[in-house]
Amino acid sequence: MTHTHPFAEELLPGGGHLSFVLKRGQLVRFTDVEGGANVSLMLFNANEKSERLNLPDSLKCQHTAKLTAGHCLYSDMGRVLAAITHDSCGWSDSIGGVLNAEEVAQKYGIGRYQELRNGFHRNGNDNLLVEMGKWDLGLSDLSMPLNLFSRVDVAADGTLRFVEGNSRAGDSIDLYAPMDTLVVVTALQHPMDPAPDYAPKPVQLTFAQADASVAEACRTSRPENERGFLNTQRLFA
Repeated sequence: MTHTHPFAEELLPGGGHLSFVLKRGQLVRFTDVEGGANVSLMLFNANEKSERLNLPDSLKCQHTAKLTAGHCLYSDMGRVLAAITHDSCGWSDSIGGVLNAEEVAQKYGIGRYQELRNGFHRNGNDNLLVEMGKWDLGLSDLSMPLNLFSRVDVAADGTLRFVEGNSRAGDSIDLYAPMDTLVVVTALQHPMDPAPDYAPKPVQLTFAQADASVAEACRTSRPENERGFLNTQRLFA
């Protein structure tokens, strides 16, 4: 992690959920521990949580169908909530969303706490809402998350195809925060993952102080990103 100073680590177990404020000038690295991980992620302005990640705008303003290193994650106010400064697997899915409890039961069967204890079947919808509730956010604030490490291809006829093996053990993705950003995540299988068994993979989180230079390639990759960073900097002028 060049030009960074790590200060904390945390293991997010498969099926787990977590939320934290990534302060301006900090970076978090997500590392796929075993391979085949998926992390569903939502972002908010930590100081004004009505401002949140807007995936359609993030794709449109950067003229891309995928999000990877060099791209920015935009809010609905045209500000950069996070910049993807490193991505060794090359693709994160912006269209797959998460499953709810009924969908998880249909796909993996009933997995109750009474029988499975801490291995019970969790779902992305509830996991995200549990974390959002800690920050006075609720169902009306739940929007489409970004699925880190996962790839979904779209064929010419509009058919969606989940690409297996997009992320391998040791792959990592770095998010740099040019503003105070509330991060909400859960580590569960992608909704389109064809694996028949409920077996979400763990992810390691490494937190670091970072020099603004780590996001320079993101800032200068497009004129739109220059404006996005300027809009963000004005919050602190």
